[in-house]
Amino acid sequence: MTDKAATGAKGPDELRRQIERTRSELGATVEELAGKMDVKGRARARAADLRDKAGAMTVQLRSTAAQAGHTMQERAAKAGHQVQDRATKAGHQVQDKATKAGHRMHDNAAKAGHRAHERALRTGHSAQDTAQSTGQELQHRAERGMPWPARPVVQAAMRHPRPTLVIGATLVAVVVISRRHPKK
Repeated sequence: MTDKAATGAKGPDELRRQIERTRSELGATVEELAGKMDVKGRARARAADLRDKAGAMTVQLRSTAAQAGHTMQERAAKAGHQVQDRATKAGHQVQDKATKAGHRMHDNAAKAGHRAHERALRTGHSAQDTAQSTGQELQHRAERGMPWPARPVVQAAMRHPRPTLVIGATLVAVVVISRRHPKK
C-alpha cells in the first residue's frame, strides 16, 4: 500500500486509481508466489536443462575421443617414421664398413620400424574404437538401461560433457602409456 492510501483519497477518481494500483500490486504478488510454489514446473525446467547438458556432453565426448584417437595415431605414425629413419641411417653407416652386415641391419631395422608403426596405428585405432563404443554404450545405457530416478541425471551428464571429457581424455592417455610401457 502507499502513503496516499493511508491518508485517504481526495476524490472518487483518486480512490479508483488507488484501488486499481492496489489490485495490480496484489496481482503481481500473487503471480510471484504462484511461480515460487510451482515446484513441479521448476523441476521440469531443471530436468530439461540437465537433459540438454547431457546431450552436449555426449557430443563433446565423442568428438574429443575421436580427436584423441587421431592425435595418437598421428604421433604413433610420426614415431614409427622417426624410428625407421634412424634405423636407415644406422644401416648406411654400417654398410660402409661391411656391406653384408649393413644390409642385414638395415633390413632388420626397417622391419622393426614398420612393425612399430603398425602397432602404433593399431593402438590408435583401438583407442578410438574403444572411446567411440564406450560413448555409444554410455548413451544407450543412459537412454534405456538406467532406472527411472537415475535416467534424467545420466542423460543430463551426457548433454554437458566437460567433466566427462576430462575423465575420458585421462583414460585414453593412461591406456596409451600403459601399452607403450608394459609392466615386466
